[in-house]
Amino acid sequence: MNRRKFLSYISCGCCGFVLNSCTTAPITERKQLSLISEAKLNAQAAQIYEKIKEKEKLIKDSSQLKEIKEIGKKMENSISEYFYQAKLNDPTSNFEWEYILIEKKNVRNAWCMPGGKIAVYTGMFDVTKNINGLAAVMGHEIAHAVAKHGIERASRSTLINTSTQIIDILSGGKLSQVNRTTGMNTVKLLSQIGLMNPFNRKQESEADFLGMIFASLSGYDIRETVNIWKRMKNFNKGKSQPEFMSTHPSAENRIKKINEWTNEIIIKYPPIKT
Repeated sequence: MNRRKFLSYISCGCCGFVLNSCTTAPITERKQLSLISEAKLNAQAAQIYEKIKEKEKLIKDSSQLKEIKEIGKKMENSISEYFYQAKLNDPTSNFEWEYILIEKKNVRNAWCMPGGKIAVYTGMFDVTKNINGLAAVMGHEIAHAVAKHGIERASRSTLINTSTQIIDILSGGKLSQVNRTTGMNTVKLLSQIGLMNPFNRKQESEADFLGMIFASLSGYDIRETVNIWKRMKNFNKGKSQPEFMSTHPSAENRIKKINEWTNEIIIKYPPIKT
């Protein structure tokens, strides 16, 4: 079999495999790639979460941790109730929710692992300022898990790595030769800029949108959301890189979209009775 025929067979096979591995994100209904087992990824995330709990200094009794847990519980209930009332599968039905507060005043960050494992750093409170601001941040992070972004990223990486290996074989190792000549992983860099970074920016924007919905459903004032990102912009002043090199939208684009969404979400997704 010649190389061209082999390539066409591989391409057709991969296309069929990818099409059969598509799901949709909740609410936005964006098509997603899903090649990785959710149960497996959740189990791995839970293991990593336990290691983080052992390594980091945790605050186990404070008003801040109480706020985190109260917001989280409201969002757990409102998200499940929304999908129940909409007669849709609840994407959080297999979550084992857990919340920790990590004492790191110089870290302004929060995250939610697949399966509902959440962490907030104490430095984040310099940005959130109030309960609605904290709900905005937590809603965004929870949205990543609800929308299965971790599965999507892992699946995309798997597909890109496999495709790169096939192309390298079919090109007689030319891609590997480029890497050796330049002394850097040129293929990886190009795929990040051309594929993964725009892809991750799409996820970030989706998490902004869904996070605002979850906060609104939970009874929080999402008009505070735009102020969060304005404050983050000020904290990061002079440190941001061009958007095409980043996995996150620029602060300006993020603020613009949040302003466009706010009134629509307040009207369409009012606080839900649980």
